[in-house]
Amino acid sequence: MAKGVCIHLLAAWLLLCWVTIPASGDEYGFEREVDRKLMAKMKKEKLSHFRFYWHDVVSGKNPTSVRVVDPPSNESVTAFGLMNMIDNPLTLGPKMSSKMVGRAQGFYASASQEELGLLMVMNFAFVEGKYNGSTITVLGRNAVFNKVREMSVIGGSGLFRFARGYAEATTNSLDLKTGDAVVEYNVYVMHF
Repeated sequence: MAKGVCIHLLAAWLLLCWVTIPASGDEYGFEREVDRKLMAKMKKEKLSHFRFYWHDVVSGKNPTSVRVVDPPSNESVTAFGLMNMIDNPLTLGPKMSSKMVGRAQGFYASASQEELGLLMVMNFAFVEGKYNGSTITVLGRNAVFNKVREMSVIGGSGLFRFARGYAEATTNSLDLKTGDAVVEYNVYVMHF
């Protein structure tokens, strides 16, 4: 008889656990499925093309690109390990006096020992027009001596939620004396 009571108690305990665990998991879980009907409220996905100029100013009293990590070796011709934090203006034209439409905020780091290849991690934070307050996030490799470099658009915020696409960078000018550069960006973004 005692064995039968134990089996009933064990079965009741297992049933209780089976009922309460999923309920507590739903209440305290960090993931849940989203109703696809919510996606229907989003506008139709579209492809947008943005063209602007990225001003990397490392010289002067007010640089927009600041070295935060020196390369560990002075012998590296690529400055492998160097890292710069950026808050670079984005303008409509190649001159700094051109209308500013946003800022590139993030960092780049020398990530190649063989050639000058940068790891680029940045948000294009727009401050103009209907995209004011929205961002496009770019991550990728920038082999700076290639004529055109392509990097991935991996996301965004605001009007660029669920963004994906690519960015092409072409050097417009490079001052070898100061290290300042102007780069033309053509960004192709799929977004809602």
